[in-house]
Amino acid sequence: MTTLDAIGADNPVVGMVHLGPLPAAPKFDGDFRAVREAALRDARRLESGGVDALMVENFGDAPFYPDDVPKHVVASMTRVATELREAVDLPIGINVLRNDAAAALSVAAAADAALVRVNVHVGARVTDQGIVEGQAHETVRLRERLDSDVAILADLDVKHSAALAERPLDAEAVAEPIERGLADGVVVSGAGTGHAVATDHLEAVVEARDGANIDAPVLVGSGTTTENVADLLDIADGVIVGTALKEGGETTAPVDEVRVEELVAAADEAR
Repeated sequence: MTTLDAIGADNPVVGMVHLGPLPAAPKFDGDFRAVREAALRDARRLESGGVDALMVENFGDAPFYPDDVPKHVVASMTRVATELREAVDLPIGINVLRNDAAAALSVAAAADAALVRVNVHVGARVTDQGIVEGQAHETVRLRERLDSDVAILADLDVKHSAALAERPLDAEAVAEPIERGLADGVVVSGAGTGHAVATDHLEAVVEARDGANIDAPVLVGSGTTTENVADLLDIADGVIVGTALKEGGETTAPVDEVRVEELVAAADEAR
């Protein structure tokens, strides 16, 4: 299954559901029901505002485990994702920070989600959690063992990280997560949460994808706003949006349904 098939829309707008701190996270306040209710509120506002899919992420769990979250995180995210699947009629994606692809796939399979986002699928990156290495060989085999058709979105040069060594952004670099890592699509982000993607960089990724004759979508993973979404969708195949859809443009604030409607309307002009 391709990423766009999993989402069920061309040039999709994917809205972020940023979870508050989960049980046992340093900033968890003891009220898991409030975390779930906030996620349901945001999911419903995103659906009412017209997004095509949701991406659920344990954003409040900082500092993040590098690549192996505890079982209670998997349990909490499965509980929330299952409740979201029952509450909204949208495809759902799962991202388990910092880079636990096995947990994301497990949650997705249990909650009947459509896709997962993997921050480092192939290669390695220097992050605030240390060196994070891709585990494509394990992730794709786990998907087979689970007999799952969950689509895998893999980041290129994921935000909040740096390369171990410089390499050219050519067709081979863009092809690796797809042809060698067997991901179903790639994500291009800015330097950090809410940071815009440089247009020339996005264009270079798309050109490299096309030059390698790869049939896989390129999605923008950060920095999309009402003002730039039409321009981004002229280049990319979809966008994942969080900060711009929140009250006051604050990442940790509740989703603002009016902001969602405005951004979706702007996206519709380009698709």
